[in-house]
Amino acid sequence: MKTKAVRLYGKEDLRLEEFDLPEIKDDEILASVVSDSICMSTFKAVEQGADHKRVPNDCATNPVIVGHEFSGEILKVGKKWQDKFKVGQKYAIQPAMSDGSVQAPGYSYGTIGGDSQYVIISNRLIECGNLLPYEGEGFFSASLAEPVSCIIAGYHENYHSDYENHTHIMGIKEGGAVAILAGAGPMGLSAVDYGVHGPRKPSIIVVTDIDDARLSRAAELLTVEDAKRNGVDLYYVNTSKYENPVEYMRGLTGGKGFDDVFVYAPVTPLVEQADALLGDGGCLNFFAGPIDHSFSAKVNFYNVHYAFTRITGTSGGNTKDMIESLELSGKNLINPAIMVTHIGGLDSVIPTVLNLPNIKGAKKLVYTHISMPMTAISDFEKLGETDPMFKKLDEICKKNNGLWSVEAEKYLLANCKKI
Repeated sequence: MKTKAVRLYGKEDLRLEEFDLPEIKDDEILASVVSDSICMSTFKAVEQGADHKRVPNDCATNPVIVGHEFSGEILKVGKKWQDKFKVGQKYAIQPAMSDGSVQAPGYSYGTIGGDSQYVIISNRLIECGNLLPYEGEGFFSASLAEPVSCIIAGYHENYHSDYENHTHIMGIKEGGAVAILAGAGPMGLSAVDYGVHGPRKPSIIVVTDIDDARLSRAAELLTVEDAKRNGVDLYYVNTSKYENPVEYMRGLTGGKGFDDVFVYAPVTPLVEQADALLGDGGCLNFFAGPIDHSFSAKVNFYNVHYAFTRITGTSGGNTKDMIESLELSGKNLINPAIMVTHIGGLDSVIPTVLNLPNIKGAKKLVYTHISMPMTAISDFEKLGETDPMFKKLDEICKKNNGLWSVEAEKYLLANCKKI
């Protein structure tokens, strides 16, 4: 089968090409890719080329398909797997190999990656449990399962001590107080979504930012009223408006402080603020990944000793986290569309990846069988003045509070120019 795909040949050397995929073996699966979410990790791999730990040294002669946050449909199943997977079944890929290998789809292989129309899922990936069935309706939600799994991992990674038994109780404190600092961005909002609608709920969530517009938009997407219906008191706080934001936020907990604090931006004063917000036995999760290898901040070790405060950090989610993400999305309990700000076709991948740090907004979602420049959802209205397709997409998104949706996805796939 022929496929069009974006392949990496070396540093900043991406090419959109058409080539033949080999016939699948009895222990492989042929699948289509419908959507892929572009990750900053792909930008880093493209910048480093063969110097990246996941990219093969011979990529100049054996190029690899980029993209690792993808979803699609199974087209053909080899004999070995016909009792487990079926033609027409939707899937998502967990890119991290459970066998500990640095190789991964989207970095290391010439026949599988998210920015391709069709892929071959190898026996190794299936054996390792990296092929995950998806029961939901929208492909984009499955593509976003990987970043959502990172958020879920953070909630699971936090821990509190059982002093009597000297053991750790994993996960946020149920019924406790959670603070999400710098939380009005797409990942922070997804963390709020999971906290309000996930299986283990706190009693209070405080979300901070220093921008009123971001906080107002956050409050439109995840309302205080909906949180209250789910048993959570939700507060949005602009910390720049308070002379002593720590004192104000601790006041929201009755002065006790927070059981779980997540830091969503690698900013030293923010980490120190998080430390000051912790109550007795509280856990600080440094979620944001810094670029600076020497990044550091002051920690109150008096509280570590006498108040039993704890520090942890997470990077990525495991397969269990991703399965949970897919299940929650499939049941419409969480809404990954909160992350999406741009939509494009396969021919938008190269300019988007190469300029990713300079493109404002959050997740850039690619549909691999269409031709379309990477376009902000906020620009649909203007484009709709001359293009009926964008006019309709704008109407659909506005009906959904400005968010991407299953209806928008279906309309785009039915009406956009094929590549």
